[in-house]
Amino acid sequence: MEFLSRQSTSKAPAEWFTGDVWWDVIHPGDAPSRMRAVLVRFTPGARTAWQHHALGQTLHVVSGVALVGTRDGTVFEAHPGQTVSCPPGEEHWHGAAPDHFMEHLALWEGSDDGTPETSWAEHVTDEQYAAGPRTRA
Repeated sequence: MEFLSRQSTSKAPAEWFTGDVWWDVIHPGDAPSRMRAVLVRFTPGARTAWQHHALGQTLHVVSGVALVGTRDGTVFEAHPGQTVSCPPGEEHWHGAAPDHFMEHLALWEGSDDGTPETSWAEHVTDEQYAAGPRTRA
């Protein structure tokens, strides 16, 4: 058994996020593990850019109101205790509702074959963020 050193909280990069987002890396996926775990905190209205994951991603909402959008324009609303599974290769974004902070655990795996675990695309526009109707999970 090993207790991992705690990393400092850091600001998420503007290339991947709109608004103020901070994160704590819980588990970086050091070999032989492929698991990545990050606690991410979003200010109201903050969100990721479009992204997809080679092996999928799981989001567990810890506090606030989360929005998760898909390329077909659907925006799902998730609340504390709810878990969202984004399948491998599905482009999506996630962030906080416009009037609430939100934090979630982001969980995903790295690949063994060198395939990028996360592929980032363009920023989500204000129109895409505001799209609806919102579907409550």
